[in-house]
Amino acid sequence: MKELIARFLIGGTVVSLSALVSDLFQPKRFAGLFGAAPSVALATLTLTIISGGKLYASREARSMAVGAIAFFIYAFGVRQSLFHLKSPPLATTSLLLGAWLAAAFGMWAAFLR
Repeated sequence: MKELIARFLIGGTVVSLSALVSDLFQPKRFAGLFGAAPSVALATLTLTIISGGKLYASREARSMAVGAIAFFIYAFGVRQSLFHLKSPPLATTSLLLGAWLAAAFGMWAAFLR
């Protein structure tokens, strides 16, 4: 129960601060970037430090970074395929999901294992 309350307080605080930061930037579509993933990641890392220690949290942070790089590869590929090649969205996202998984597992095998 204690961890649930801590997660609520830390997560709520970080999300609120991220929402304040997002209001400073234009266009407003950046609000989602600052309000979602970074705030959840920071809250999770804070709780991981508290419960598992700094060494464990550093490994988790590296895993998050590898996942973010793999997602960037996926998002860039989807953007290129949809806007430049005019490929069908469902086929593009389905096919490139495999690229995302390959990038994530490849970087895991190369850097994190």
